Amino acid sequence: MTTHASDQAARPTSFPRQQQEPPGTTTAMDPAPDHGEATYQGSGKLTGLRALITGGDSGIGRAVALAFAREGADVAITYLPEEQADADATMGHVADAGRRGLAYAADLRSHDVCVEVVTRAVAELGGLDVLVNNAGFQMARDGGIESIDPERLDRVMKTNLYALFWMTQEAVKHLKRGGCIINNSSIQAYDPSVSLLDYASTKAAINNATVNLAAELGPRGIRVNAVAPGPIWTPLQPATQPPEKVEKFGQDTPLGRAGQPAEVAPAFVFLASPRDASYVSGTVLGVTGGKPVF
Repeated sequence: MTTHASDQAARPTSFPRQQQEPPGTTTAMDPAPDHGEATYQGSGKLTGLRALITGGDSGIGRAVALAFAREGADVAITYLPEEQADADATMGHVADAGRRGLAYAADLRSHDVCVEVVTRAVAELGGLDVLVNNAGFQMARDGGIESIDPERLDRVMKTNLYALFWMTQEAVKHLKRGGCIINNSSIQAYDPSVSLLDYASTKAAINNATVNLAAELGPRGIRVNAVAPGPIWTPLQPATQPPEKVEKFGQDTPLGRAGQPAEVAPAFVFLASPRDASYVSGTVLGVTGGKPVF
């Protein structure tokens, strides 16, 4: 990946007030997120690998799909049906990199859907080397714990945690020695916001699951790690937070700004690379703008 000091200086430190309906779309964001379209340069770190990325249509998922493709991997993604335009854009980036791209409209809150997605990806990619459990949902709240209704709790838990278990259960049937799983955690696992109690709880659970899975799957030669992003400018932010919070999003980090998806994707590339991370497992890698992850 190629970045320059001038690129970092140009990153926005505040955002116009804005709000979208969940799950949000990239095209409605101001400014548009940086997924590495103009900057990411691959060096063959993932040549010939086959990756499945949940929630790969936008945000961190799109940046990871783009980076994986430019590193030489074929990529399958999942996305919600209402995110079709974003999914098409991601597939365009994969195709531009000269790699095969597959996109599945799928709500992963169903066990059967998760099984179907993995089965299709394995059949159409000819196997599976990397699973990225990236799909997630959050919704900031104003009230106390009493304001979290059963429907919302069900959506957060199933999207963030159940789907991770179901996708992993099916994927390990196909991952061979040298394969890997990368889970998307969050700074919320370490520094939880009061307004994101349910979301933060799932991210702490993901960290625990990552360490446990690394211990279980290590003897089979399968590595399991997680990335814990800090505040990253993705459609989830204007779609799930009030406009006044969006305006100052990321200003509470030591670097004083939100991160961009392009700044997180290299962490996933590193962890997926059999060349660079062959002895890395059970680790949570923070990309947080300076917030501690310990």
